[in-house]
Amino acid sequence: MLSELRIRNFALIDNLSVPLGPGLNVLTGETGAGKSIVVGALSLLLGERATTDVVRAGSDRASIEGVFEVDGRADLVEWMELRGIEAADGTLILKREVALEGRNRAWINGSPTTASLLGELGGLLVSLHGQHEHQTLLRREEQRAILDAFGGHEELRRQVTAKHGQVTSLRTEIARLEQRRRDAMQRADLLRFQVDEIEAAAVDPEEEGRLEADVQRLSHAEELMSLAASLSEVLATGEGSASNQLTSVRRPLEQLVRIDASQAELQELYDSAYYALEELGSRLDDYLQVVEHDPVRLEELRRRQDLLYRLRTKYGPELTDVVRTLEEAGGELSLLDGAAWEVGELTRRRDESQRQLEELAVELTRQRRNAAGSLEGEVGAVLPELGMDGGRFEVVLLPSREMSAAGAEEIEFRVSLNRGFEPKPLATVASGGELSRVMLALKTILARLDAVPTVIFDEVDAGVGGRVALQVGDKMRQVAESRQVLAITHLPQIASRAHRHLLVTKDDAGGRTTTSVVPLNEIARVDEVARMLGGDPESEASQRHARELLDKGRAGEPLKPPAQPAL
Repeated sequence: MLSELRIRNFALIDNLSVPLGPGLNVLTGETGAGKSIVVGALSLLLGERATTDVVRAGSDRASIEGVFEVDGRADLVEWMELRGIEAADGTLILKREVALEGRNRAWINGSPTTASLLGELGGLLVSLHGQHEHQTLLRREEQRAILDAFGGHEELRRQVTAKHGQVTSLRTEIARLEQRRRDAMQRADLLRFQVDEIEAAAVDPEEEGRLEADVQRLSHAEELMSLAASLSEVLATGEGSASNQLTSVRRPLEQLVRIDASQAELQELYDSAYYALEELGSRLDDYLQVVEHDPVRLEELRRRQDLLYRLRTKYGPELTDVVRTLEEAGGELSLLDGAAWEVGELTRRRDESQRQLEELAVELTRQRRNAAGSLEGEVGAVLPELGMDGGRFEVVLLPSREMSAAGAEEIEFRVSLNRGFEPKPLATVASGGELSRVMLALKTILARLDAVPTVIFDEVDAGVGGRVALQVGDKMRQVAESRQVLAITHLPQIASRAHRHLLVTKDDAGGRTTTSVVPLNEIARVDEVARMLGGDPESEASQRHARELLDKGRAGEPLKPPAQPAL
């Protein structure tokens, strides 16, 4: 139950606390006083999208806080614990803050949270029905949702939706695979040519560098041999070679070191130079043995370079791209061999999922048909209580041309508002006021099944008046026997049925407009109901009529009105 709503710096509201109690709470006031502002603040607290224009002029942030009594709600405790939010015993406080600058914030029992989580939790606490919501009743998807909620087969419908998604996904995959297979078949000759050509070339992405080096060496083989021979003669084989000259240095150097041992390092340097020169000469001799002039081999290498160049031109620009082309073409060709099996396997899975979908849909249809009969009976019993004595309500299951994610049928609500007329779709026969009453009838029935402890009706009584308004008030009071109800209304007949009556007023204070909400005592209620009746609220006739309405409201009272402070 929502026990208190606190609002600060929201639209016209400066600082406001709205006390609520069990049973039927009504919120009334002059047009433009700010009733819709209070509902807007509550909607924001329950997760509605926030905009900065709700912040009161002159303030930098607006805040809305709701205090809920949740004794015995083990489901809420579990919900919070799963999300790491501390659950205070018996009390739950939701808070939302909208800032002109910076990010908006939200809290659950003092723990920071997100607006989406706040809205998710709010949906377990409050069911809010707006003044234009009855228009949604004209949509078949809304009618289907109402029937499924009434029948309690929402989980079965979710299973149908999930299985339908699985079938759709498999169909899409099969179509994609078959299209790829058709594309591969059309390109099969080209793909086979590409595979044969690249495989025959045995392409190695690292090959070009080696080829370039080999071609360079064979192209200059004679020059390389000449250079190597000249170097060998200068270094080792010629009469005046460096090797001979270095040998003549050995004896004088050894003698110098014997005389002056401190120059022993010179001997080490000499040895290093001698052996390095000897190694250089040896390698030149070896090189002369391997380098050769081979025009045939050179021509082979150049033909190989030309082949790789052509492949790069066709499939490149790099040899790695050529190899990738081979892999992709081979993959497409393998698809021709494996696709038939894969399509067959996917088709088997699709057919099995389709069979399961049809079984689920048949069961959903059966449950919907049973629920439709029960809903017809219950709504039909409520309509006379809402001033529609000749009303007749039907729920029709219209088979769909093909299975959808919602099942094998569309749901259509039909109504006859007068005896002797066949029921027709709501959109064709019902006025705004009649739609409001049909919606109220449905909400009255669903309220018994819904675990949400607080129901809010925001001017859903639009378009009704007189005796019908009394019946609507009685029906709201009936809903309030099992849960808390907050009704924003402009009808005195409904206001007179309340257990708690709150008045919304708009005043000027210090040059600024401010909205206030105050609970009314019995005397003040008479004045407010007299005002709502029209005419002169201070006249004896208006006062007497107001007292009569309030007396009738108390006559069949199932709940004792909570104590209310004086105005």
